Amino acid sequence: METVKNRRSIRKYAGKPVDEELLRRLLEVSERTQTMGNMQLYSVVVTRSEEMKKRLAPAHFNQPMVTQAPVILTICADFNRTVKWAEQRKAQPGYDNFLSFLNAATDALLFTQTFCNLAEAEGLGICYLGTTLYMPSQIIDILQLPHLVMPVATLTVGWPDEHPEQTDRLPLEAVVHEETYHDYIPETIDRYYGPKEQLPENRHFVEINHKETLAQIFTDIRYTRKDNEAMSRGMLEALKRQGFLD
Repeated sequence: METVKNRRSIRKYAGKPVDEELLRRLLEVSERTQTMGNMQLYSVVVTRSEEMKKRLAPAHFNQPMVTQAPVILTICADFNRTVKWAEQRKAQPGYDNFLSFLNAATDALLFTQTFCNLAEAEGLGICYLGTTLYMPSQIIDILQLPHLVMPVATLTVGWPDEHPEQTDRLPLEAVVHEETYHDYIPETIDRYYGPKEQLPENRHFVEINHKETLAQIFTDIRYTRKDNEAMSRGMLEALKRQGFLD
């Protein structure tokens, strides 16, 4: 619990390599995580070579940690393996659909979080890259992902070379609802988001970007409608290409 409580994303890594035996042990123990129907609907592509990291970097907006980290893990929703097993055993699989993608993506993300917790408990630094969902087709090509395999998460893994401040979190009452969902009203929005908005670093973001509110940083600069819609189209195209949508 203390490891999770004190965790922070690491984007700068020391030159020390991640031992193969340690990585294998972390991946093996992570397999004990929850999984849909005990099918383990995920695969992990391990990237260590400088050449492959450089090829992956543009798909992650060339964030420096992609090429600096000693290990990159791309975790994929994978029904390919299960379908081939079923067909080889005279079964008729029906997993080329959106529900199956959601089941496999859930499996993959559960595995990802378990790995993060275990790795950080060993002293490793982790950064979760949400960009995997932004540029899936590039990643599919680079990693040669077959039909019914879709990348859903990427982790940079290595020994930390920094100790950044922890990022802020909303209070627990902002996210926990007792018995039924209680919708937010202006007073609760102010109470939950007010302290976040008053943090010096967040006030600085607003000032240097010439915005009026912190919310505008998210809607107008970081996660815009234009970008969200364009990347949604790319995601849907990738899901069709990989066989999860018609």
